[in-house]
Amino acid sequence: MEQLEGRISVEAALIARQRKISLIVIRAGMHEKNVKFILDEAEAQAIPVKHATREEIDAMAKGVTHGGVIALASPKLPLTSERFLDQLKQPTNPVILLLLEGVDDEQNFGFTLRTAEAMGVHAVLLKKHLWDFDGNVVSRASSGAFERLALVQIDNADKIMPKLRLLGIRSYGCIANAKRSMYDVDLSDSVLLAIGGEKRGLSAAVRNHCDTFIHIPMLSDIGSLSLGHAASILMAEAMRQRMKETLQSN
Repeated sequence: MEQLEGRISVEAALIARQRKISLIVIRAGMHEKNVKFILDEAEAQAIPVKHATREEIDAMAKGVTHGGVIALASPKLPLTSERFLDQLKQPTNPVILLLLEGVDDEQNFGFTLRTAEAMGVHAVLLKKHLWDFDGNVVSRASSGAFERLALVQIDNADKIMPKLRLLGIRSYGCIANAKRSMYDVDLSDSVLLAIGGEKRGLSAAVRNHCDTFIHIPMLSDIGSLSLGHAASILMAEAMRQRMKETLQSN
């Protein structure tokens, strides 16, 4: 079981329904209007609710900013590659996919997911060996986006990236020495943005299946950006191009 802390994370989990929530603990004396949605959803989903004193809930919580709301829930399970590919075969608008390598900080991962949801990313792909993090920390840092976004666990790039290409999804690898910048390519169609960590960058397996390499233009020679910052900049550019296409078509 995982322990979700904070109203935003618990509400997001109740809405997404991707976890089995066995108990919700609410601090006694809280204004009912502040937790009305949680109480209503708990009743609708037959989830027991316990009221606890401030001291009891403080002792139970791992963090200090729980806001008087805690939920005991099963871990969120990732989508398998097979199920994810089946979903992509359904008619849809152009998609943005994000493939992350070198994720080693749970809070930054959560911040990246928060941006991904805001920028219209449809799914985030992670290698199986990276699926080892505290779901509560990621959920809180992502402001609940972790609960709502499709997270896909992949065994290796050799299997899934060729299949994505067959579905018309073009893969762009972000590397520092790429000849093209992100402004030189069309990110308004279905794309996968592949981003590596600061230490090792993109793996050879991912590079081998990228259609094009791009870099993020910078005005100073600071080396590389963090994975989260690089991902945010690329996602924002992809969204900008899509919004431009939409405005021009209207």
